[in-house]
Amino acid sequence: MKIAFVTPRYGPEVIGGAESAARMLAERLVGIGGCQVEVFTTCALDHITWDNYFPQETLDINGVTVHRFESLSGRQPEYFALDAALRKFPTTASLKDAEKWVELQGPVCPQLVDAVLSYGTHGAKSGAASSGGADITAFYPYLYYPITESISKIKGPSVLHPAAHDEPALYLPVFAKTFGSADGLVYHADAERELLQRVYPVAHLPQIVLGLGVDMPGSDTVYSDLLPGVLPKLSDRPYVMSLGRVDSHKGAVMAAEFFIAYKERHPGPLALVMVGPVTAELPAHPDIFLTGTVSEAVKWELLRNSLLLISPSAYESFSLVIMEAWSSGIPVMVNATCAVTKGHCASSEGGIWFDSYLTFEAGLSLLVNKADIRSTLAANGRRYVQENYGWDVLVSRYIRFLERVIERANMR
Repeated sequence: MKIAFVTPRYGPEVIGGAESAARMLAERLVGIGGCQVEVFTTCALDHITWDNYFPQETLDINGVTVHRFESLSGRQPEYFALDAALRKFPTTASLKDAEKWVELQGPVCPQLVDAVLSYGTHGAKSGAASSGGADITAFYPYLYYPITESISKIKGPSVLHPAAHDEPALYLPVFAKTFGSADGLVYHADAERELLQRVYPVAHLPQIVLGLGVDMPGSDTVYSDLLPGVLPKLSDRPYVMSLGRVDSHKGAVMAAEFFIAYKERHPGPLALVMVGPVTAELPAHPDIFLTGTVSEAVKWELLRNSLLLISPSAYESFSLVIMEAWSSGIPVMVNATCAVTKGHCASSEGGIWFDSYLTFEAGLSLLVNKADIRSTLAANGRRYVQENYGWDVLVSRYIRFLERVIERANMR
């Protein structure tokens, strides 16, 4: 099967988010599924500016053919005022303003759109794709210009991975056409499917709750060897961990403020280690450590030696990081506002959730001080990951779903 992926950023340098999930799936479709995968993306690395960072070129990344195109514009200064206005009442926004919002958000990349339409048209309603064309095109996620401009025009079969949260942008009228144009929908979690079916009339489309595969951690790194280069001041202190982009949108500022308040009420050696690219200014505190981006080996070893993972984000469509925490043998504590992560915790019995500082304090005290509870939750979570999110199982389910979408599209 020949599959085209369309995503605004792509590459191992892209940390977290839907684009990282797209890369993981694309690579496993090649390595496990034996598919031919080509990716159409921009030259951007930064998801805020969308500036061209990589050269415009075609290259191979872990068996996936990647086509990068320079954007005409990234995020424009006018975006912020329009965004502030539309997010107050997104359901009453005009289509014209919503389309302007997408354009100003960036990345605007007509070359990418033209390439996608050309490559994704070969398989249109004709069975197998011709040489050089795609059997099906997967768009990932819903929010950006390359997706909105392509999915409504492509003539071949298509699926959309929305990676949607209950956020103001989801309700902008421009996206009704985006969701309605897909031949199938692929969700990260049941909560995402329920959300989309409430907001848009998509229940008639083929759809699957796929989730995301999780790599089990390796065991070739020794924690003591990491400390001199990564966290020289941490030494043997107990710590809890947050993993992902350190920005306000992901709840990092709230997590830091809650932790500082916790330490005022519960003095002691406990530290908070925040791992990931830093884009927010956090309050300085001697018990909070920012590592920035670290290697995979360092990430896994820091997870293994943590007491628990705190996921403060209210906006997640899957949350790979909590799956990685469970795979590492530690429990999680998540933001109750996020239906997806709360749902994972409830289904797995592998974590707890907080909805205020008081429940944060109570939950953290419980997990820090009760090793038996940590162990039980961690074991439940690890079992949940193994039973539901092994890559072999996911790739097989995904390919069968794509085959069904292609067959249905070609019958029309």
